[in-house]
Amino acid sequence: MRKRRQFVKIKKNDELINQTSQLFKVLGDPTRLQILLLLSEEETNVGNIAKQLGMEQSAVSHQLKLLRLNHVIKSRKDGKSVHYSLDDQHVLDILSQTIQHISHSK
Repeated sequence: MRKRRQFVKIKKNDELINQTSQLFKVLGDPTRLQILLLLSEEETNVGNIAKQLGMEQSAVSHQLKLLRLNHVIKSRKDGKSVHYSLDDQHVLDILSQTIQHISHSK
């Protein structure tokens, strides 16, 4: 019963609902999901991501910016290079639980 009470409190908070909706929009893009799966394995730079996905660096950079602005990934400068990683364990938990749910539904 406690979880239901928490959900009711969240349901009444329009700002939190909007932020949650925005997060799912960001996660709802196949390219961004592929990037997140790569970042779940290792911290890496835009060039490596572009190479692994067969995309232009500018297109990858655009997706990385959206992910970073929505606090899904973080960046770290190392000289002239920028390395990207998942923002925190919650991102990996969301991805893992979603994939488990889809696999369980089949």
